[in-house]
Amino acid sequence: MNALTRLTAAALLAASTPAFAQAPAPWVASWQASPQPVWDASFLFPTLIPAALEAQTVRQTARLSLGGNQLRIRLSNAYGTTPLRIGAASVAGADGQAPLALTFEGHAGTQIAPGQARLSDPVTLPTHDLQAVQVSVYVPAHTPLHTFHWDGRQTALIGVGDQTLAPRMDTASTTTARLFVTGIEVQAAAAARSVVVIGDSITDGATASLDRDQRWTDHLAARLAPRGVAVVNAGISGGRLLRDGMGDAATTRFQRDVLDVPGVASVIVLIGINDIAWPGTAFARGQARPGLDELQAGYRTLVEQAHRRGLRILGATLPPFAGALPGTPLDDYYQPGKDALRQQLNDWLRTDSPFDAVIDLDAALRDPADPSRIAAAYDSGDHLHPGDAGNRAMAEAVDLQELLPWAQPVAPR
Repeated sequence: MNALTRLTAAALLAASTPAFAQAPAPWVASWQASPQPVWDASFLFPTLIPAALEAQTVRQTARLSLGGNQLRIRLSNAYGTTPLRIGAASVAGADGQAPLALTFEGHAGTQIAPGQARLSDPVTLPTHDLQAVQVSVYVPAHTPLHTFHWDGRQTALIGVGDQTLAPRMDTASTTTARLFVTGIEVQAAAAARSVVVIGDSITDGATASLDRDQRWTDHLAARLAPRGVAVVNAGISGGRLLRDGMGDAATTRFQRDVLDVPGVASVIVLIGINDIAWPGTAFARGQARPGLDELQAGYRTLVEQAHRRGLRILGATLPPFAGALPGTPLDDYYQPGKDALRQQLNDWLRTDSPFDAVIDLDAALRDPADPSRIAAAYDSGDHLHPGDAGNRAMAEAVDLQELLPWAQPVAPR
């Protein structure tokens, strides 16, 4: 054969091998609820869940960021002290639709060791961007609850018996906490990626309208879905950067809740106000406030970890909080000295931080007449957490080109 013939034959042979087959679509995180340890009855806030479940089904609603043809569900026993036995689980595309049974390595149930999580087998369930799905989990045995996500901003149903395949549940009780389910992944377009937002109650959605997907990450997801990018929420109410709060410190959980997220490409960090404001309150009466250098070191730790993984990471300035939580046991959350530290930190973030870019949420939310306060139009009423309009303003303050320089609008799926 001449050289041209040999090259053509070689190309045809190579094209027929598996190496040239079309690569399968990637799995991308489309929704998340970071796990927290369940606290005891002496803590300032109620857990909102029973101490244990037995022969009961929990049904939860989650709104995906991106849709796909298949999905899989992550269940967690992160803080359990004994194996978690799951009797059955299911997923449905919407309330009232017939649920599809989930399997785990081909079995209807599974057992999850303490400190571990388990991913379901893929299930074919075509979903679209920003679609809600319902996940049901049945626990047959007496199951003490040690792992949850406290502020789900979504009503979950708890019913008697195995109702995982029931289109509608007979409900015995409800909760706004999340149990067992910590992540949903979809098989999406080849270019699909995720943005992870790690933060505290402001990111978790505290005071956002219940059951209406009004967190600032929900609004950001609506902006990014046309670009084939998911937004997963790694906020934990009462979360802190340097110390454990109502969940592990951000520096501790960054690997699990950010770096291990499938498809992650960029990260947003909005955390630190509880590090500044908790000391001296009922949360941490005798605890010393961190110095500016300690907070800066904590941020650098996150940036270094993200950069080692090749991820783009953005920081966000801390919004104003003068007058926070009036008439509550935490009405000393705000103090002028704490606000001075917040402003010093924000100045550093704007001018000399290690982040790839900075989102100025302080500027987006503050009252021009009194920059130490959230503008009334954006305030939920507690002077700490934005309301629905404030959450939308936060999402609109994100420069998508800075967040995802490579992402371009894609054709609707």
